[in-house]
Amino acid sequence: MSKKKLSTDEAADYLGVRPNTLEVWRSKKKGPNYSKIGSRVLYDLEDLEAYFVSKNVYTTDTAPQLRMQNRGSK
Repeated sequence: MSKKKLSTDEAADYLGVRPNTLEVWRSKKKGPNYSKIGSRVLYDLEDLEAYFVSKNVYTTDTAPQLRMQNRGSK
């Protein structure tokens, strides 16, 4: 479990988006998980990384290769 918690500004910098983008995502109940302590919004680094990884997009060139790899690992 990650101990370091990031502010909205730090989390936005980590993801390469503007802080306002995270605020909009929170209001729309999307984006990475976050915690609220009083009025402070904090992000766990592991949650940011998991969110980032969940947004991976595979091109059509690599998708068949990945399917083959996944079949072999089951």
